[in-house]
Amino acid sequence: MRRPLCLFCESVSLSGRETVLILNSAADPFVQELAAKATGSAEIIFAEDNLAAATAALQLFSPEQHTRFVPFHAYLQDQKEGTADIALLNLLYQPSNAWMYYALQVAAYALRPGGTLYVTGAKDRGIMSIGRRMQELFGNGETLVMSKGQRVIASRRPPGLALPKPEALPVFADSRLDEGTRLLLEAVPVRLQDRVLDLGCGAGFIGVHLARQASEGHVTMIDVSLAAVAAAQEAVVNSGLRNVTVLPGDGVQAVREQRFDLVVTNPPFHQGGIQTTTIAERFIRESAQVLQRNGRFYLVANRFLKYEPTMQSCYGKVVEVAGNTKYKVLCASSPLPGQK
Repeated sequence: MRRPLCLFCESVSLSGRETVLILNSAADPFVQELAAKATGSAEIIFAEDNLAAATAALQLFSPEQHTRFVPFHAYLQDQKEGTADIALLNLLYQPSNAWMYYALQVAAYALRPGGTLYVTGAKDRGIMSIGRRMQELFGNGETLVMSKGQRVIASRRPPGLALPKPEALPVFADSRLDEGTRLLLEAVPVRLQDRVLDLGCGAGFIGVHLARQASEGHVTMIDVSLAAVAAAQEAVVNSGLRNVTVLPGDGVQAVREQRFDLVVTNPPFHQGGIQTTTIAERFIRESAQVLQRNGRFYLVANRFLKYEPTMQSCYGKVVEVAGNTKYKVLCASSPLPGQK
């Protein structure tokens, strides 16, 4: 994955005493500059969805510096209005336009009158349309930097700004099962007493389905996205199931000492708008670490993604058990010793 430009470094001036709100952009390289410049009177607030990104960013700061972590999806419900001097949003880290629009709502709510929102992004990530939205919302907007196809646009919150009615952050655009997930669920045999791990659980569709089948067992769902975890928890409550645990976590870290009979995943293959196999390959390696010796690992993926070599390096047996022209379901068993 290419390293993003630090256009905020060229456009955001800091005294080191501001309250700065990072809008689901904890991985932006400007955070390192914040860590270097923030004094004890400054406050850095991470409104972040990705638990791993937030954890890594917070580790850059010393105990004497004031930092807070707030789940991105819950900011409007949990935080006070008008507390931030500066808000920063990098479009690269937003999974959809809806998340970008939600971030603008949060900025309008969180900034003090006179506070400034800085947004950076490329044309293919929607910076032009976001710039128009900023103009509509704040009544002003200025392009500060243009470099290598990317821009920084700034808007100030005017006094007496009429805030739009807040809208909830949409975790997934469509509540229906996608074709790949349906193919996976049809292919996975589940025993009544199975201990199941749903790795990268999303909104919980897969985990809830498997928990109904493993009625005498238990299903653990994990996702690094806090919005996804909240959605999965709601899905479990609505299902009435009692044999499910939903955890926030980066990969298998939260369950590394547990062992499972069945691990399933429908891993993402985009990160920051860029196609990547890194997440899925990590899930493959980590699944082998937490699977029982006679356990099974199932993965669904687009057919063009070549995960078989990584799976074969971790498992003694890898087969395709279902598929069509677009998707394939791979099953791995007999985890090889020494997986770390």
